[in-house]
Amino acid sequence: MPLLQGRPQKSEPEFRFHYCGFLLAHSAVAQEGQSYVNVWLILCLFPRTCVSNPSKPNFLLILADDLGIGDMGCYGNDTIRTPNIDGLAKDGVRLTQHIAAAAVCTPSRAAFLTGRYPIRSGMASSTQRQVLFWNGGSGGLPPNETTFARILYQRGYSTALVGKWHMGVNCKTRHDHCHHPLNHGFDYFYGMPFTLVNECQGTDDPELAKSLQETYWFYTQMIILAVFTLVIGKLANLFPVKWKIIICLAICSLLHFISWFSSYGFTKYWNCILMRNHDITEQPMNLQKTTSNMLKEAITFIERNKHGPFLLFVSLLHVHTPLITTEEFQGRSRHGLYGDNVEEMDWMVGRLLDVIDKEDLKNTTFIYFASDHGGFLEAHRGNSQLGGWNGIYKGGKGMGGWEGGIRVPGIFRWPGVLPAGTVIDEPTSLMDIYPTVVELAGGAVPQDRVLDGHSLLPLLRGTEQHSRHEFLFHYCGVFLHAVRWHHKDSGTIWKAHYATPVFQPEASGACFQRGICPCFGDGVAHHDPPLLFSLSQDPSEAHPLSADTEPLFDTVTRRMRRAVEEHRRTLTPVPQQLSPHNNMWKPWLQPCCGMFPFCGCQEENSKA
Repeated sequence: MPLLQGRPQKSEPEFRFHYCGFLLAHSAVAQEGQSYVNVWLILCLFPRTCVSNPSKPNFLLILADDLGIGDMGCYGNDTIRTPNIDGLAKDGVRLTQHIAAAAVCTPSRAAFLTGRYPIRSGMASSTQRQVLFWNGGSGGLPPNETTFARILYQRGYSTALVGKWHMGVNCKTRHDHCHHPLNHGFDYFYGMPFTLVNECQGTDDPELAKSLQETYWFYTQMIILAVFTLVIGKLANLFPVKWKIIICLAICSLLHFISWFSSYGFTKYWNCILMRNHDITEQPMNLQKTTSNMLKEAITFIERNKHGPFLLFVSLLHVHTPLITTEEFQGRSRHGLYGDNVEEMDWMVGRLLDVIDKEDLKNTTFIYFASDHGGFLEAHRGNSQLGGWNGIYKGGKGMGGWEGGIRVPGIFRWPGVLPAGTVIDEPTSLMDIYPTVVELAGGAVPQDRVLDGHSLLPLLRGTEQHSRHEFLFHYCGVFLHAVRWHHKDSGTIWKAHYATPVFQPEASGACFQRGICPCFGDGVAHHDPPLLFSLSQDPSEAHPLSADTEPLFDTVTRRMRRAVEEHRRTLTPVPQQLSPHNNMWKPWLQPCCGMFPFCGCQEENSKA
């Protein structure tokens, strides 16, 4: 039986009825009994006139993958065309200091769904593998974490996730689904339990532990060469070696090859799959149909639940490598395949907005658009850049401290509630979506754990002018790399870096030789005293301050160090979901369509 721990009971949707002014006036002067008759008579004859929209809004949350903050027109890009996202910003609120809790996918998404730093849930890594590597691993979002989807489901919402998950599937058996979206408050799931990687397409260099695979292959070749040398030497009577030793060495060589190639050599079959709820629909997935299938599933969910309330989390596969782009959009942009992929993503957003308008849901739907972290600077194919542009901000994906890795777009729209055309330059976090959505749905956040997000409603509505965040802590895995301090009295935003990645080449602004920057080890430089920047004056983090150039240097760094100590006292030990054991491929946990290891199936998406 699937392990659905804590599967909540779904309550009936709540509706609030408001009577028309003339009806209340009439009932006030009429006889009590007669007034009740008139009230219900008019309600029955004119229901649309006297009954308001549901008291709880619908939610459409759209999260892009690896999108740079500088890739859209509303954030300063004048060459990539993003009219639909730009229109969303024009009709709503745009944040300019929207910060991800991590600079890579798995921990950032865990923080988004739980409103907590990923280190609190065990979704931050202490190894070089910063994200989940396998569908067949045992790590993932713990069942005891409460997502906002679970709370909304309990409030009577229909909840769905369409797109990327990347937070685990199973714990102990192939079918326990302990980390699956359906065990975290979503009552419908269609998408990838993993993430897009180059192996899904098979035309580029491997993306999963490329250097490790090359090492394994080198050792395999060396062992094979040694076996052949011994065989030839034995046959030519050059070496007095027993056949038993040669056979044992050959068997060891075969076992070594099988041990790593059975996982990395079949990544396309193990990781590149599509699921509908608990069922695998495509293994491996048909990349040519993925975009249309995802869009159809999202649109169908909206149409099916238009009477609401609903929560739809569209977790886009765009714009992660290998940049799967349909023929209609290939060659359309001025920025190669990456630009094409961004423009196709914008078109998808437009289609979702169209169905919201068509179903007359515009004024009752809270829409949010963001990216899980910054653009991937090291992604390339030959001389072609395949990653995003992070604008004026230093760094990118994988860099937990620099702004380019964590500052992301943040756009909200809710006509009639949120003021259109508003720009907010205050520190906010993806973790803030949790309490914001829960509050709007009439729910309550958990009181038995530390939450790091704050409701954005006062800021978005304009009833408050300043962010509720005083400090934000910027992690790379479990390692604290930087801290941001929003000094409320002066309005200055300070940022201290305690560790930064070593760029390769030095002035390149990225870790091109490694493929992605590490969180610790010889690829990281430590700073004591820390590198201090005033983001208010130097958002590009180009000019570090010192005690000689900044009179408040000692005061600021001392206060930030005290904040770090206070923050660390709130952390409690939890199981590490990205430990080497949990992040290892386990055949008995591998989702499989058919009989393992002969997994494979294809489903025509006719239902959508």
